Amino acid sequence: MDSISIIAMASIITAGLCMAIGSIGPALGQGRAVHSALSSIAQQPDERNSLTRTLFVGLAMIESIAIYCFVISMILVFANPFWTYIVKKAGG
Repeated sequence: MDSISIIAMASIITAGLCMAIGSIGPALGQGRAVHSALSSIAQQPDERNSLTRTLFVGLAMIESIAIYCFVISMILVFANPFWTYIVKKAGG
């Protein structure tokens, strides 16, 4: 197997692992945030608007972590920084 195939295989596997592992944390965090917000709303229904606004801001910040993992995965698959180095080394 040549070095270009190895780099391609490693990039695809790493991108998959990045999305798999990088999505677990935000999913668990969002679940806990929604659980806490719903219990707070159940205890203090008058503060529902304030809690909901704060919840959405927090969910957006949590979701940004998963988006960063997605961006890293796309860079690894489509704009891998090792491609030019390996192609020059291979003489192609």
